[in-house]
Amino acid sequence: MVGRMISVIVPSLNEEKYIEPTLKALRNQDYKGEYEIIVVDGGSKDKTVKIAKKYADKVIVVGKGIGKGRNEGAKVAKGDIFIFVDADTILLFNVLTEIKKSFRKKGVVGASCPVLPISAQVKDFMPYWIYNLFAKSTTKTDKSRLATICFACRKDVFEKVGGFREDDKIGEDFDLTEKLSKIGEIRFTEETLAMTSPRRLRHWGRLKGVGKYMGFYLTRLITGSSVEAEKYVPVR
Repeated sequence: MVGRMISVIVPSLNEEKYIEPTLKALRNQDYKGEYEIIVVDGGSKDKTVKIAKKYADKVIVVGKGIGKGRNEGAKVAKGDIFIFVDADTILLFNVLTEIKKSFRKKGVVGASCPVLPISAQVKDFMPYWIYNLFAKSTTKTDKSRLATICFACRKDVFEKVGGFREDDKIGEDFDLTEKLSKIGEIRFTEETLAMTSPRRLRHWGRLKGVGKYMGFYLTRLITGSSVEAEKYVPVR
């Protein structure tokens, strides 16, 4: 039986431009149960940690690596459910409530929701529409592949599969969700949504960005290898 406590884990690295709205949205959830916010920083050189301390229950600084950051956050978390949220992502007010409902069904080990861009430009929406269709379709298989822009899972199952791979620059989320889906069901709830920054797609170019992500995905699917560092650099 899943308990009431939720731990929201936010990895960060030089996110002073984005993290405050993310944490404010987490503080303004309508969830009636108990939850905590944990920011795991990879050694930011800007004001990220200072801002995080205003809103988070715990702020810890670890070595670089998003997989490592999420795993370290999980180690200090008290919740029975982990929700991983990117530092540039704003959750609708009911995300925690709706995500928690997904775990009422026996056998559910993970849950996610649609992702849309924080943008008023129609052309920014197409890549996310494609992703949402893809993500939802994979949850009907035992090879779910979802981004952890906003993703929840049970603590016991997360620990059982060994958490996130720490040697990947990209694809550590697909690796985790695929491992989880072999144990139980992953739900894709459309009763809420997360809104994330389209900065990387804008930097690359939208069509080129979609092509890059598809290339990364296919390379990993075929070879099982992670992407070289020079092909996936931070965009701030």
